[in-house]
Amino acid sequence: MKRTVLISAAAAFAALVMATSASALDGKAAVDAAKAAGVVGEQADGFLGWVKPSDDPALKAAVLEINQGRAALYRETAQKNGVSVEAAGAATFNQVVQSRLKPGEYFKPAGGGWTKK
Repeated sequence: MKRTVLISAAAAFAALVMATSASALDGKAAVDAAKAAGVVGEQADGFLGWVKPSDDPALKAAVLEINQGRAALYRETAQKNGVSVEAAGAATFNQVVQSRLKPGEYFKPAGGGWTKK
């Protein structure tokens, strides 16, 4: 069952990335730059988090939009696989997000603090 959740989460995450609109691509670029700068990082729950505070309203909006998209994806994956939304988010982090972290980017493992890759 866990393997099915991982495969389903990975496929849904890839579909979400590919179906991104032009304005969302601008937001993704801003988030990618913030990740490279150590302002935004990936969390073990599958969502983006703030490594450092930011006053940039466009960046805040982009992080919110991405997290809302991920939440919808995790709800769909959870429903299809009969698991919790939290399990779907964690599986996506473990299977997809963590493997895409670039050197210098931050992640926050479950129960831990921000760690630089």
